[in-house]
This record gives sequence, structure tokens and C-alpha cells, in this order.
Amino acid sequence: MSKRILSMMAAFLAAAALVLAQKPKSQKEVEALLAIQNAKTADARIAAVDELITKFADTEFKAWALNLAADAAKQKGDSAKAIIYAERALEADPKYYLAMLLLSGELARSTREFDLDKEEKLARSEKYAKSAIELAGNAPKMNPNIPDDQWAGIKKDFISQAHEDLGMVAMVRKKYDTAITEFKTAVDDANTADPATMVRLATAYNQSGKPNDALSVLAKVLAMPNLNPAVKQFAESEKARAEQSKNAKQ
Repeated sequence: MSKRILSMMAAFLAAAALVLAQKPKSQKEVEALLAIQNAKTADARIAAVDELITKFADTEFKAWALNLAADAAKQKGDSAKAIIYAERALEADPKYYLAMLLLSGELARSTREFDLDKEEKLARSEKYAKSAIELAGNAPKMNPNIPDDQWAGIKKDFISQAHEDLGMVAMVRKKYDTAITEFKTAVDDANTADPATMVRLATAYNQSGKPNDALSVLAKVLAMPNLNPAVKQFAESEKARAEQSKNAKQ
């Protein structure tokens, strides 16, 4: 599991603790909120969120709940549903930057070169990412009990994620120099660099004809202990591509 995902999970848990501390209006609403927090599967969490919104349409915790449903849909690989839930979270709270981060990432990942609405989706992704950077950078603690250093690290990873999303937007647009800048910022400014982001940076270097830079990044990735097999396979593929490109230039 990546450090960025761990930071997101820590933030969700902090938000959950704060939600319950805010004293919902009734015991029934408390039970509905606990059902969301304690759900064991993505489907169970989505169902619990739907139950809350149906029974307590005016709940003050709508954005929090809907964003958890969006994250659950993302875990299932249902990008379209994740986007819908995250958009509903932003309708409930236009400054809910966690939903912005989810939207920027899902829109960037799901957009393809020849999509008819490519530029519209990329523009939205870019807008959400930039807004999230601004809001997360100045965000107060989700829970006052989070240590200052831990909260600072969580915010750094949020901002890093937004820069990665901007890098993915640039890749779809084939603006590889911009992608390099964004991915490098995401890696350098993260609380702990995500190896998957580092491989994305190597891919951007390869696409811009800089195999030596790609190989330098990939050497660091492949030297990491306990590397996720999927990330390792991705890195090895980019390494082979960089070596082939380098040899062709000699």
C-alpha cells in the first residue's frame, strides 16, 4: 500500500472521528454514520452512505459520507460512479478538497486521447487539482488530536497527489515537459515519495526522449524493498523502453 493511500486513510479516519465528535442530531443518525465508518466492504460502505442520505437528507455530514462512497466506488474500479459521488460531495460542500482530489485523479486517469470530450474532462481535472492544492495547503486539522507533524505530512501528500494529477493531464495532452515538472514536484514534495508516481515521471522522461533521466529514476524505484508487483512490472517495462531508446541513440 502506498504512503499516499495511507495518508488518505489517516485523513478519512480523522474526519470520521471529528464527525462523531460533532454530535449528530439523533441517535439514529449516529447509528447511520457508524454504519458507514464500520463497513467492511466497498459495497457495504456505498449502501450505508445511500442509507444515510435517504434517511437524513439534511445531514451535516453529507459531503464526508458521499466522498467515502466515491472512494469506495474507486476501490471497486467503478470510475464513473466514483465521479458521480464525488461531484455530489462537492455540491454539498464546494470546498471539500478531498472530493476535488478524487475527481481530478479519476478524470485524468479515465480520459483518452481520442475522447470527444477529452479537453472538457482534462480542464475539469486541472481545475479541481489546482483548487485542491490551494485549499489543502491552508486546511485546518480534520481532528485537533492529530499531531502537527503528522498533519503536515498528510497535507504534503494531498498536494503531491494533485501535482501527480496535473502530470497525468499533461501526459494526455502530450505536453511531456509539463508532465515532467508536475511529476517531479509530486515526487520531491511528497511526505514520502510514491514509487508509482516515480514510474510515471520515468514514463514522461521516456516520452520526451530523455532515457538517461528515466533510467536514473527507475534505478531508485527498482531498488526499493517490498515493491508492489504491479509497480515493479511497470518500472521494468519502462526501463526496457529507456534502454532501447538509449541504445538507438548510440
